[in-house]
Amino acid sequence: MTQRSSRKIIHIDMDAFYASVEQRDDPSLRGQPVVVGGTPEGRGVVAAASYEARAFGIRSALPMRTALRLCPHVIRVATDFDRYREVSRGIHEIFHEHTDLVEPVSLDEAYLDVTWNKQEIPFGHRVARVIKRDIRQRLQLTASAGVAPSKFVAKIASDLEKPDGLVTIMPHQIRSFLDPLPVAKIPGVGKVTGERLQAIGIDTIAQLAAASVSDLERQFGRRGQYLHLRAQGIDNEPVAPISEPKQLSSETTFATDIFDEDQMRYAVQDLAQDVAGRLRRRSLRGRVVTLKARYPDFETVTRSLTGGLYLDSAPPVFDIALELLRRTDARRRGVRLLGVAVSGFADDDRAAQLDLFDMEQKG
Repeated sequence: MTQRSSRKIIHIDMDAFYASVEQRDDPSLRGQPVVVGGTPEGRGVVAAASYEARAFGIRSALPMRTALRLCPHVIRVATDFDRYREVSRGIHEIFHEHTDLVEPVSLDEAYLDVTWNKQEIPFGHRVARVIKRDIRQRLQLTASAGVAPSKFVAKIASDLEKPDGLVTIMPHQIRSFLDPLPVAKIPGVGKVTGERLQAIGIDTIAQLAAASVSDLERQFGRRGQYLHLRAQGIDNEPVAPISEPKQLSSETTFATDIFDEDQMRYAVQDLAQDVAGRLRRRSLRGRVVTLKARYPDFETVTRSLTGGLYLDSAPPVFDIALELLRRTDARRRGVRLLGVAVSGFADDDRAAQLDLFDMEQKG
């Protein structure tokens, strides 16, 4: 076994984080359907829902008015990001007692490489069990964990037995674990990509793994290779503590030049979904959307638009990127590459986060 294949990666995801903090701090909320987010009058959305609320079909990003309709007796609590950040700092203190290789994804989610850990615990699942125990004892919260040789598999595993779950996937179990799962379980495969995969007869990860790489690249550009590698369970991306970026972007190079406007639209929609998902995972919101297009003759152009609101959801990013695409010669000249980027992040993340619950959400 290679050193890389013997890595021990943990993906920790707190359970209904904001709602759980509220229930912990207010005993009257325990056992009750609770949603955290903006007011229905202000077109707010749900930032988090307790598991009692989820039983009524309430999920994050749902309009608050819809949540109240699904469960009229749900208890709405306003967000308190100062408190959530303080709790998150406590969680990360526990992480760093075991390893300095901690990659934050958001306030309530992180990857940890515990291959060589400070406590010299030999097994990744034991480290995860200790971390979960410490979070429960010190912070009175629960977390779910996935343990695997890669970030990709660990993330999928952490979601399978929520709340308070712990799923361990050994190297020899990766393919048998992934094969029966739907392709939607692959991080970054949203509704549009999922529908396009289904249209070519691919519903499960096993079917994706068996597909031709060249066929996938014709359909999805360079991203086709990414999808095929993930379906094989291959992910060598390291866990790396990272500073906040100035820009988040996603781009795809097509196997053949694209002239069809619908194909361009689908590609831009996928790219917008990918960027928006990464923004949310890192609790970032940006005002500047940039569209990058490379024509068949390799000339590359960019178009940017600065909006009045900070964005982190796919629909507005897609709408702006599509408008920017129309400002290029793509429809006339064709493209070999398209990219979407978001930048101009808020200096004050509290103001950016609060925007999420006050602005009108599309989709």
